[in-house]
Amino acid sequence: MGVKESVKVGSSYGFFFSIWFLLSVTPLLVYSRTLSGDPDPDPCDAMKQREFEKLRSDQITVLINGYSESRIPLLQSIVAAYSGSSIVSSILLLWGNPTTPAQVLHQLYHNLTRHSLGTASISLIQQSSSSLNARFLPRASGVDTRAVLICDDDVEVDKKSLEFAFSVWRSNPDRLVGMFVRSHGFDLQGKEWIYTVHPDKYSILLTKFMMMKQDYLFEYSCNGGVEMEEMRKIVDRMRNCEDILMNFVAADKLRAGPIMVGAERVRDWGDARNEEQEQEEVREVGLSSRRVEHRKRRGNCIREFHRVMGKMPLMYSYGKVVNSVGEQGLCRKSGKLVFCDRD
Repeated sequence: MGVKESVKVGSSYGFFFSIWFLLSVTPLLVYSRTLSGDPDPDPCDAMKQREFEKLRSDQITVLINGYSESRIPLLQSIVAAYSGSSIVSSILLLWGNPTTPAQVLHQLYHNLTRHSLGTASISLIQQSSSSLNARFLPRASGVDTRAVLICDDDVEVDKKSLEFAFSVWRSNPDRLVGMFVRSHGFDLQGKEWIYTVHPDKYSILLTKFMMMKQDYLFEYSCNGGVEMEEMRKIVDRMRNCEDILMNFVAADKLRAGPIMVGAERVRDWGDARNEEQEQEEVREVGLSSRRVEHRKRRGNCIREFHRVMGKMPLMYSYGKVVNSVGEQGLCRKSGKLVFCDRD
């Protein structure tokens, strides 16, 4: 639940005191309600799942996973950027670090609501578990849109690219839509499934930016019986691969791969290839910063998910959906080489 701080200036001392009291206490009261835990004590209660057709189709709900206190300044910037888009109905920051002091979270919530750029409501939810599976919990009381955007706390996407991705999703509401992709493959020599990158195809969409219908949250967290329960335990044991498992779920349901969309400007602060020294702390807390070990562990996840399911549901997609196609020739403008069709 978000709070907009709005007061009228009065002349009496008592009125000024009332204003100060409201500004100081109101955010804390709202935040305290979210601190009590996830708002849905039984998120898998089927009676709480709203009919897909009755949810809003013109906006999305943004679910951002947060854990590292070193990323809080960047996180505040990212939330503010999302809040400035007219297609965003609400933003839920899902905080999964149980050791973060309450005062730090209170200040974070206050800053998030204070610097909101639009009308989107903003909530800070202290997760009841640090499990990565918790980012895919259904949230019947906090999501009123058909589409949800699952994203990380270290990726900045410009508003135009966000809105373009949403337009692609609306034309393909059963597909996973995003900007960061990887692939599964089969190692003939080792005779095992691996996690890799192919130059011309992909089958795995990362949760750096993953747009999907909210029904998949229920499929991931509540359906699938003992098989899904075992695979969620693998995610907990590995402390990784929740995104791969969501791709397994969606591909098995739809028999189709994800859709990759192009973007005008995307800044991935968590990528290990960043060279800016001042961003070292932001980069190092990411799982993917340990690149070789990271890839091996994710290959293990693919093999384990395949073992449990008894099949390989992941399917390849090809190409990328882009907003426009123009000239690719370079021209010199103002002393710089730029695409000729750009002003």
